[in-house]
Amino acid sequence: MPPFGADWAFFLDIDGTLLEIEGHPDDVHIGRAELDLLGGLQHASGGAVALISGRPLAFIDALFHPLKLPSAGQHGAEWRDAAGKRHRHRFRAEALRRAAAPVRRFAARHEGLVFEDKGASVALHYRLAPDLAGEAEAVVRAAANDGGGAIELQHGKMVLELKPAGCDKGKAIEQFLREAPFAGRVPVFLGDDVTDEFGFRMVNGLGGHSIKVGPGPTEARYRVENPAAAKAWLAAWTERVGYRFAGER
Repeated sequence: MPPFGADWAFFLDIDGTLLEIEGHPDDVHIGRAELDLLGGLQHASGGAVALISGRPLAFIDALFHPLKLPSAGQHGAEWRDAAGKRHRHRFRAEALRRAAAPVRRFAARHEGLVFEDKGASVALHYRLAPDLAGEAEAVVRAAANDGGGAIELQHGKMVLELKPAGCDKGKAIEQFLREAPFAGRVPVFLGDDVTDEFGFRMVNGLGGHSIKVGPGPTEARYRVENPAAAKAWLAAWTERVGYRFAGER
């Protein structure tokens, strides 16, 4: 792992990184320990903490209430900056609705599949029906191909998503780094999934620290074993570097 630095900006995925992945996307929950960790990290870093997720902003805010961190939702299709202003990537909503329709119908016909409409993207979860992975991918890929270039297929852990073309976690991180309090800091991104590889590549190109949580091939330069290890490492930075740095400001 990289030696701690006081000038870091933290970008954190949620599912599989801060929290264990559950069978159903609505089954995740957060405890007091995670809220205290993120609150302390935010204070110690001067506010340079952002959540970078495939989840919608509304879900992120409900999950982490009462914290309201800068966040990018739906792979950067929507985000809230450090000043609290919300932004949304322009996309062809009618193209997404049209592409999502056959995916929704496919999910309704098969037990164990979960269709999730996030607003600016949709997801088909097959964690509870892994034998349908091949059929699910064929349906979602066909839907993306029918999107006229406005929609992209995004693979994830036991999930397939349709999202606006041009949105990814790397671009979301890049956007945050243009503004205070992230600008001028060294970006540190923790993620666990193939969706996070966009962020790893962006951070690597900027001379930051990319950290993969869990097993699997990756372009991240560092790795921790699981979400518990990721949170322990973040807590160690807060205790050893962050609060001392916060006291000097």
